[in-house]
Amino acid sequence: MSDMTIGGLARTAGVGVETVRFYQRRGLLNEPSRAGGVRRYGPADVARLRFIRAAAGAGFTLAQIAELLKLDAGEDRGRAQELARDRIAAIDMQMARLAEARAALAGLAARCAAGEGDGCPILTAFET
Repeated sequence: MSDMTIGGLARTAGVGVETVRFYQRRGLLNEPSRAGGVRRYGPADVARLRFIRAAAGAGFTLAQIAELLKLDAGEDRGRAQELARDRIAAIDMQMARLAEARAALAGLAARCAAGEGDGCPILTAFET
């Protein structure tokens, strides 16, 4: 039964109304027909919205989320795995960049604590 307004859908899924509208504009979430002048949403809409939010939280792009939504859970495992592997590779690259940045910043902090240089190594590093 479809008995929630957009506000109820948003509350139930833990998002804002504008988030629901954003996903509708992007074609990820259907906009139901009006019943008595008000759009009504049901459990399937909540599940879809939660899926979208979870996939976005995992870092999938809107285009990737749209593709995931179109996949059949029983038939399209290979493509879902491929999308997941691509996302994992992107996360691994991001983690490597963050580890490199962390190491560089830790080195600057250690040099600063040791009193090396004429000025603070952290501040001078960002000036150049």
